[in-house]
Amino acid sequence: MESRTFQVLEFPKILGALSGFATSEPGAAACLAIHPYDDLESVRRAGVLFEQGAAWVGESGFRMRAFPELGGIFPHLGSELAVLDQDALFALKILLDLAKDARESLGSFEERGWEVLKDELFAYAWPQKTVSGIGRCLDAEGQIKDESSPNLMSVRQEIRAIHQRCTKRVKDFILQENLGAAMQDEFMTVSSDRYVLPIKANFKNKTKGIIHDYSQTGETCYFEPIFLVETNNKLQELKREERAEEYKVLQYLTGLVRQEQEEVREAYHGLVTLDVLMAKVRLADAYGGRTIEVTEEGAPKLLKARHPLLALTDESVHPVNIELLDGQRAMIVSGGNAGGKTVCLKTVGLIGLMAFSGLPVPAAEGSSLPLWEDIFVIMGDEQSLEENVSTFTAQIQYLRRVWDKVDARSLFILDEFGAGTDPTQGAALAQAVIDSLLEKRATAFTATHFPALKAYAMATKGVRAASVLFDPSTKRPLFRLAYDQVGASIALDVAREHGLPAAILERAEKYLLLDGSDTSAVLDRLNAMAVKKEAELDAIEEERTRIERKRANLEQKFEKERTKILKEVQSKAQDVVKQWKTERIGQKEARKKLHQARLRIEDIAPERKKDTVFSFSDIVPGKKVSYLAWNKSGTVLEINEKKKQAKVDIGGVAMWVKAEHLGPADDVSRPFAKPAEAKAPATSELVVEVDLRGHRADEALSELERALDAALRKGAGKLEIVHGRGTGALRREVHEFLKYYPAVENFSLAPEDRGGDGMTEVTLK
Repeated sequence: MESRTFQVLEFPKILGALSGFATSEPGAAACLAIHPYDDLESVRRAGVLFEQGAAWVGESGFRMRAFPELGGIFPHLGSELAVLDQDALFALKILLDLAKDARESLGSFEERGWEVLKDELFAYAWPQKTVSGIGRCLDAEGQIKDESSPNLMSVRQEIRAIHQRCTKRVKDFILQENLGAAMQDEFMTVSSDRYVLPIKANFKNKTKGIIHDYSQTGETCYFEPIFLVETNNKLQELKREERAEEYKVLQYLTGLVRQEQEEVREAYHGLVTLDVLMAKVRLADAYGGRTIEVTEEGAPKLLKARHPLLALTDESVHPVNIELLDGQRAMIVSGGNAGGKTVCLKTVGLIGLMAFSGLPVPAAEGSSLPLWEDIFVIMGDEQSLEENVSTFTAQIQYLRRVWDKVDARSLFILDEFGAGTDPTQGAALAQAVIDSLLEKRATAFTATHFPALKAYAMATKGVRAASVLFDPSTKRPLFRLAYDQVGASIALDVAREHGLPAAILERAEKYLLLDGSDTSAVLDRLNAMAVKKEAELDAIEEERTRIERKRANLEQKFEKERTKILKEVQSKAQDVVKQWKTERIGQKEARKKLHQARLRIEDIAPERKKDTVFSFSDIVPGKKVSYLAWNKSGTVLEINEKKKQAKVDIGGVAMWVKAEHLGPADDVSRPFAKPAEAKAPATSELVVEVDLRGHRADEALSELERALDAALRKGAGKLEIVHGRGTGALRREVHEFLKYYPAVENFSLAPEDRGGDGMTEVTLK
């Protein structure tokens, strides 16, 4: 794609805005280097990457931090003798710490399946040796730690000991020589890596020593007393040893980086990619952008699209629908000046470049574009005085130069093509160009004021006419498109709006009437009808949105109420079962109350799919079925042909249930036996564990009951109760409870290797 296209459509300005959202210099540079992809797979992958990145950022709250430019260290590592300095290694530490935070954040969303995001950012092997080495040797300020090597620690300890000795000796010296009045500062300082005393210049000859330097004002001299000379000489030796040991540490760390330089390089590139991705997310937030579908071919469809640069600077920009129907490959936009024709054409071209580059665009969901491999643009005044080229000549030269490149995968934008010459000939030439573009099956968007081209748009197959709308009363632009009609140029109205003298306007109107080509009345009528139609469509859209919002609110409210009632009924049902277990009510009364609870649940239960309900003929005694309202399984004990009901044993409670409220269970049916003699159906292999340690007896039994109910709902076959050994009191309470629980078939202490008398294993019916 030609660089001229990017400049005319102002694509670099979008990249400049994107780079402003980056947090690092390499990220900003990468933003400026973005360009459209050549193939559909890459475009779609970039779209998926953005969607997954935006979802991750939104859910995790991860925020990018600045990191330094490190591209230069990798060529440096090519030399075996090269050693990275302390600053470079600290920059690497910042980089790898940030990469680690990002990896861990994304790793916590493993179940979301964001594989494209993971592959683009963190597909490399983690440079663990480098991370560990730098973390062990550099502190949070980037300084080499004492613990980096035994020799370094020893040298630094000796340096600190010298400092302490010098401090004490200097204090004693000042008192002994009565130099308190001579000191500019009560502490000694360091000059040229030697301990010196900052004394007033007029006291410099009071005692023997070496003057190393003066302050800028000359009032202070840095004086080394004779008694510190030997100590300072020793300090110099230690400083040299310290630098040598530090260099060994830098050599060691550089060796680690060199061993894992590919992994480090990938980590760096991954962070640059992440910075660009998060800049795209911020750009989308700035103007409500999103990725749109890009297809192999088809008609362009941009819904509620806004020019990206205008959308960034002005939130009130009017969105416009730009759409070709199936079989149409060209659009001709007409209408008055300042109505938005050129902006409409630029919007199509710029959104295309952005979409093909993996950038979010300000358009509504449902928008799509075919992948154009080339975009050609003739726009604005292209004359050049230096090259002696007029506007029309420049248009023709450009058309001649690119014509052989135009094909079915091209978009051609023509703004006022042919306007720089005789209107009749210019219109004929424009029609011929569009005819030829249709033959090449290219997509074309054109803006024009030529009446002949407007008529051509209405009469030619494969071409769609569109008009920018104006307020019928004020003649001000509405920045809306009306399709399948043409618009008046309203040049006189625009001139009047911008203050052209009335006398000139009156003469122009007379000449227009004399010419006999004034069609403004008809076109004004069409414009007024189109404005009315658009207003009606807007009202319908608002009403539809209002109804959908109301419906969503009602559904949400219903679901909340349904959930609340369901919990209340389930709680009451559990209370009934508890009362029956403790023999506070009889079985008949318990069945009656459970039946009432069941009826209430059925009233609010969501509709079940028809394939989950089977007919009465499918229900036979001994068959295991599922009670849909409770989502629990039970066994059919008997049936009532007349009432089309079945008596079902659910967790030890028998109840009559209508056939339509039952569904098939996982287990196959078994021969019928009387309730007292019936064996438990085959249980699931699912095992549920509950830990009661640390609870009082009443709390433990309440927790156990909830665990049993949950296990039955899940269809579990076994329950493991961890109660601990202790005094055995909690174990006895648990066993006493299990003896009378209807859904328990048997229980026993676990084998010694699985907990012994600290755990009880329960088999459920």
